[in-house]
Amino acid sequence: MARVLVLTADAAEELDSMYPVFRLREGGHEAVVAAPTTRPVKLVVHDFEPGWDSYTEKPGHLLPVDLPFAEVDPGEYDGLVIPGGRAPEYIRTDPDVARVVRHFFDRGLPVGTICHGPQVPAALGLLRGRSTAAFPPLRADVELAGATFVDGPDVVDGAMVSCRGWPDLPLWSRAFLGVLERSRVPA
Repeated sequence: MARVLVLTADAAEELDSMYPVFRLREGGHEAVVAAPTTRPVKLVVHDFEPGWDSYTEKPGHLLPVDLPFAEVDPGEYDGLVIPGGRAPEYIRTDPDVARVVRHFFDRGLPVGTICHGPQVPAALGLLRGRSTAAFPPLRADVELAGATFVDGPDVVDGAMVSCRGWPDLPLWSRAFLGVLERSRVPA
């Protein structure tokens, strides 16, 4: 069983957050949710509706939080997931988030990003030279961060697995779980 850390906060997209947590637990892994504080985070539902140029946003469920960012010891985890929504925009400036995310990238451990999730490693300079998917309007952001944007549902670059958003989650989950399993096989 792997322990996977999920970094999130208020305004994270509901499916981007809950689907990986449930899928990891279904697969026999432990999913640990970290946020700025231990109060449940308020998720949002993003959807596409006729007549809108962008997605709409509605209040979603609450997601229980296991520990605050400041108490995360990244050495206790085998993988990391950064869900999308608006949360990555805010958590990318948190010094504890930077400490945790760098740990996973520096060690080549599995990192999954969903939708707007790549905003966190992009802000930390960790996407340079990589290929990543993201919500398509973020193409310029990931390219300015030095990455190659790939419009795909399950982009694997080493130990990093990314996708465009919640419609990609079945393929993203399969790819992320595969990377996670391979990373745990003794060499």
